[in-house]
Amino acid sequence: MRFLWFKSRKFSTLNPINALVLVNSKIKAFIQQGNHLEALLAYSKEPRFPLHTSKFTFPALLKACAFLPNLQTGKIIHGTIIKMGLQCDPFITTSLINVYVKCGSLCSAVQVFDFVSQCEDLEQDVTIWNAMLDGYIRNELTEECMGLFRRMQELGVKSDEYSLSILLGLFNGRMGFSKAKEVHGYVIRNSFGHDPFVVTALIDMYSNCGRPKDAWCIFESVEDKDNIVMWNALIGGLSENGLWRNSMRLYSLAKSRGCKLMSTTYSSTLKACSEGEDLDFGRQVHADVVKMDFENDPYVCTSVLSMYARIGLLEDAHRAFDSVLDKEVEVWNSMISAYVGKGRGDDALCVYKEMQSGGIPSDSFTLSNILILCSMTKSYDLGRAVHGELIKKPIQNNIALQSALVTMYSKCGILEDALEVFSRMEEKDVVAWGSMISGLCQNKKFNLALEIYKEMEIRNVNPDADIMAMVINASAGLERLELGCSIHGTTIKSGEELDSAVRSSLVDLYSNCGQLEMAEKVFSGVPYKNLVVWNSLISCYSKNDLPELSLNLLPQLVQQGLYPDAVTLTSALAAVSSLVILIKGKAIHCYQIRHQILEDSQVENALIDMYTKSGCLKYAERIFQYMSKRNLVTWNTMIAGYGSHSECMKAINFFNEMRKSGVTPDAVTFLSLISSCNHAGLVDEGLKLFHLMEEYGIKPEMDHYTNVVDLLGRAGRLDDAYDFIENLVVEPDRGVWLCLLSACRVHQNVELGEIAANNLLKMEPNRGSNYVQLLNLYVDAGMREEAACLRALMRQKGLKKNPGCSWIVVKNKLEVFFSSDSSSTKTTEIYATLQSLRRGEPAFSKYPLDLPC
Repeated sequence: MRFLWFKSRKFSTLNPINALVLVNSKIKAFIQQGNHLEALLAYSKEPRFPLHTSKFTFPALLKACAFLPNLQTGKIIHGTIIKMGLQCDPFITTSLINVYVKCGSLCSAVQVFDFVSQCEDLEQDVTIWNAMLDGYIRNELTEECMGLFRRMQELGVKSDEYSLSILLGLFNGRMGFSKAKEVHGYVIRNSFGHDPFVVTALIDMYSNCGRPKDAWCIFESVEDKDNIVMWNALIGGLSENGLWRNSMRLYSLAKSRGCKLMSTTYSSTLKACSEGEDLDFGRQVHADVVKMDFENDPYVCTSVLSMYARIGLLEDAHRAFDSVLDKEVEVWNSMISAYVGKGRGDDALCVYKEMQSGGIPSDSFTLSNILILCSMTKSYDLGRAVHGELIKKPIQNNIALQSALVTMYSKCGILEDALEVFSRMEEKDVVAWGSMISGLCQNKKFNLALEIYKEMEIRNVNPDADIMAMVINASAGLERLELGCSIHGTTIKSGEELDSAVRSSLVDLYSNCGQLEMAEKVFSGVPYKNLVVWNSLISCYSKNDLPELSLNLLPQLVQQGLYPDAVTLTSALAAVSSLVILIKGKAIHCYQIRHQILEDSQVENALIDMYTKSGCLKYAERIFQYMSKRNLVTWNTMIAGYGSHSECMKAINFFNEMRKSGVTPDAVTFLSLISSCNHAGLVDEGLKLFHLMEEYGIKPEMDHYTNVVDLLGRAGRLDDAYDFIENLVVEPDRGVWLCLLSACRVHQNVELGEIAANNLLKMEPNRGSNYVQLLNLYVDAGMREEAACLRALMRQKGLKKNPGCSWIVVKNKLEVFFSSDSSSTKTTEIYATLQSLRRGEPAFSKYPLDLPC
């Protein structure tokens, strides 16, 4: 800034005309070098501008405004152009339309274009019409674009190659194919059929419409095939339609014909190798790139990196990256993106730091990738630093970057900052709305997510399938069945119901609301069930206490040609844990090993949980030891496992080891520890852990209070337990009083027991189990009269206690037994065996049951 001011002062000492000529030249030089901001500063700092500037300078200045983009400065320059009477200059008019289009102000562009009709000399200028056509296409206004093209024909404005190339780029399969053929007919009638630019646009158009055969016919109809641009279009088009082998053959054919291959040829072919995962052919193309000295071309280099990264050879990608001598920002972005895409955040960060130390300025793609990295690793400090860097740049209003910021803050749990960025966005596209709704759903702020969705509807922004899926998830999280059904109806009307993500969310909704029949109906209505939909139904059965049905879906899924992923295995292992069927848990573990699903922490945590609940603590320890990454859930699962196996000291030692490793405990950690101390009778240690929660800023929940009461009650410190309840800052729930009542029964403290029972009966006067606990207290204390009165009251109210149950797996079949139940086919043998055991007889020789060893 100071340098430019000095230069401006220096020019002012020259002859005014010479000074202005120098400034005009300086502005054009800045534009040619890509220094757009400096060009605008040179214009604004010169006191004699704009009244004495040349009209040839305005297109360059408007180009700078369009590139940055800088709408405000563009409007100021527009005002100056009107003052100077230059608004009828064709170059300036075209530049004005471009700047308004690229700055997102299409209305202003239309106003400038409408002024053309007042200038007879401009009406037939096709470049101005082309600028407006381009503006409509950029804003996806397809009908307006076609209307403008027809208006050109009515007014006799002769289209050129660029007009037709723009128009043909409009068709991508979403518009009617008949309109595409209408434009093709115009091309043939007006003898544009052999123009290489138009032919290339036709090949692109048919490829985008999913008609690669028609694209091939266009290519074949051209006699002169020396133009490599046509080859490039067809190579890319075939690849986009999944015909990767044909793309590679076409590359070989172009090479054998001696066509002069360009960077686009190599990039398109490498992309085909990447999509088809053909490493051998990709290496051949890479060798050609090196031979023809294209390895330093930024587009070719990024394609080489992307190919190796897609196939999973990141080391080869990095070697290709290192071989580039003068790395432009695109090459750095490609390497960072490759590491981010494969979840290697540390490597991506190293490349980014190397880029910064080399003085390479970041662009929107760099910062977008780093924000994705921050979202993955929850690196809040780095994300804030990137946000700070972004504010200093003219790209700070880029919608994609702002959406990435919203996602980053949401993933880090800083919703205030996410909402602040979102509220300051001047323009919001569907991605931005989706980022905010997704962030709120991830942080379980479902009500706020629904409010944002309502605001989106008010602003007439059409949600896509991903947003509808998230809104359904919000309804599921709140268990608002009526709202969910309403949104289900909306998806049916809009056609979004067919999307797999929407169907999966609907299964989750009806699952959470206990509507199993509806969940199954939604699932059965999916014509092509992908793995996501199967996973939703597996999880649905598991959530609704039907774990055996969850496990039954696994072989059906495999029969459909799908392969279980980490989510599938996690849900299946949760079902195994609830059923405690060790043999099936081991089978799932074997599948995980065979298919090398080893790096997923969710699966490994689920395995630890399954083995601890199945009584195989050593297997759980072995998995823990070999885990490459241990998160908080991992430590909590192991601590809970030790506690359930009466290994209290091991659980506490694990807790201390966890803290040393830098993992911060949460409420679940302390609940497992206090519960462990409870079962081990370590009262003082349990109380110490309860008070330690305060140091970590963790507010105790009702489960913590219940465990402390149980801890004191089991140790016989009933008065301390009662005092603890009396001093609670929250109203105690049923579990707290039930623990005290159970302890009073064990230690035969009738007075405190009656107090606990009275509080229970106030909360739930019609729950039979509350009366049974008090009844047992009276019976154990020998208070027969009180017990008889209580039994009479229960009979009068018709209250019963739900029977307890237990289960066992016999020859892969689950047998469930309820208290006082005689529905089992082996009831006679079971009771006979029990009687024999009581008498001390060898029952198993007389009644050979199929029990597992």
